[in-house]
Amino acid sequence: MFNTISFIGAGRIVRIMLTAWNKAGALPKNILAYDTNPEAIAALQKVFPNVKAATLDESAGADLVFGALHPPALGEALEEIGKNLSATAVFCSLAPVIRIPALQQKLGGFTRIVRMNPNAPTVVGAGFNPVSFDNNMPQEARAAFLALIKPLGTSPVVDDGMIELYAVITAMGPTYFWFQFDELRRMAESWGMGEEEAKKAMAAMLHGAADTMFASDLTAEQVMDLVPVRPMAADEAVIKEMLQNRISAIHARLHPWLQKS
Repeated sequence: MFNTISFIGAGRIVRIMLTAWNKAGALPKNILAYDTNPEAIAALQKVFPNVKAATLDESAGADLVFGALHPPALGEALEEIGKNLSATAVFCSLAPVIRIPALQQKLGGFTRIVRMNPNAPTVVGAGFNPVSFDNNMPQEARAAFLALIKPLGTSPVVDDGMIELYAVITAMGPTYFWFQFDELRRMAESWGMGEEEAKKAMAAMLHGAADTMFASDLTAEQVMDLVPVRPMAADEAVIKEMLQNRISAIHARLHPWLQKS
């Protein structure tokens, strides 16, 4: 169904998705990309030579068109994109904020729309990438899209109104903790653990910790009571407050955008 796919925008998320497809041996053959910055296209082509630079109009004419721009830039481009979409194409917005009804309006009534909120672990095929479909999207097109993105990771179908919440929790989520994971790894190496040994130990610990918290029959309180010594206990309240303040602020900033869209 998707003989050609295109990306309008050639930044980080595009490299992440293409890397995942490439690692899985599922890189689409015909890829177009448009970006106002020629250096972004050149950087993409350096890693993925089969990507063809295209104009905005050419990119919008593909069978599957990914809108990979930040919300303000995508909003400005939607009218032009809508003029060039094929009646049988699918448009996928990777941006938060602009919901499906607004996309329909700005694309001139086009309804074969999907929104996807990818996260960074997609780069290793372990993404959590919720999707939301326009109610008018044919089942065949839905199935084809979900099959295409399967190598990227898990892609639950969710309500359009939930995409922004997932953006705060799952898309931004790794950034809340990655620097802490890396610091613990660095400390392990500074105390004599080899680099690969430290990475292996950290990966096993983190996977196990997540499964214990979210995939066991234990409550959160029971999980945290499994280890009698909690070296960070005195700081937990401060850390929780920081998380609540910072992340709640991100969530709150989405609402003015949502009212405009």
